[in-house]
Amino acid sequence: MNFATLDLNLLRVLDALFCEGSTVKAGERLAMSQSAVSGALSRLRHALNDQLFVRQGNRLVATDYAAALEPGLREELERLETLLSPPAAFDPQFAEGTFRIAASDFFADLLMPSLGRLLQESAPRLKAQLLDLVPDNYIKGLELRNADIALIPDMDLPEWINREPLFYSPFHVIAGADNPGTAGLSTGSQMPMDIFCELHHVLFSPQGHLTAMGDAALRRVGKNRRVAMTVPVFSGVCRAVSESDLIALVPAQLAAKVAKTFRLRVFLPPMEIDPALIIGIWHKRSDHAPLASWMRGQIFDLMKPLDLDRSATVWDPRSHGTS
Repeated sequence: MNFATLDLNLLRVLDALFCEGSTVKAGERLAMSQSAVSGALSRLRHALNDQLFVRQGNRLVATDYAAALEPGLREELERLETLLSPPAAFDPQFAEGTFRIAASDFFADLLMPSLGRLLQESAPRLKAQLLDLVPDNYIKGLELRNADIALIPDMDLPEWINREPLFYSPFHVIAGADNPGTAGLSTGSQMPMDIFCELHHVLFSPQGHLTAMGDAALRRVGKNRRVAMTVPVFSGVCRAVSESDLIALVPAQLAAKVAKTFRLRVFLPPMEIDPALIIGIWHKRSDHAPLASWMRGQIFDLMKPLDLDRSATVWDPRSHGTS
């Protein structure tokens, strides 16, 4: 038998003949004519090189070969029916699985604590994993199923990727509480350009680049800054600033979130920097996957309140429901 050319619909006919022992009754069971069932039986006999059924009075009786097929055939048809049936209604309280989020460690502070609380209460059997966001390779991780979603700055995307705008993130300047270079400045005020350019900076850069969006903004006004080091994670940037006289540009929401923990003072930058639009992206193949769809919805609901109140000077997390 050549399985590649076998019409799998014939297996449903074979199962009906096992159940009914009659081409007429099998036809009624499958909403087929008796002649169509007989034709299907003829093709099965040819494909399997066996008579399959012999007549005994008014009933068809399976041959020894066919009788050996019956239990396994029923099991496989039931398995396929289960496999191809619509998924049951998704209940997060009983759902099990893992959802992988590719994002910078920025989201270890802004997303994972609140997501952890939500999962404990609403989906205790689900696991969330925050994965390192591979620079310049956001799309490949989704394509290879290494991540279920990526949280990234807005960018051009291929047509097979879906996107959801989440929040705008401007940049603020952070300095250690005891940094002598900012001693005369009021927290929340705009840092003067001369102080910003004179103090040494620590730069967030997973790739080790020595320039970023802040440098492009400075060049537009004919200025430059002094980058003393680069760090691949935001937590390292905040730690370096808190324990030195370095300063840094970081996302405003992160600055507000960690200022107390790291004993940081937060200032507005002296030049205009376009805020980054943070988006969630995922492969369209997962649009209707129940677990993935539910998790995306929860993450988006947690992230969208982070959008900046444009009338505010320094971002205040208390007005956005975060802690």
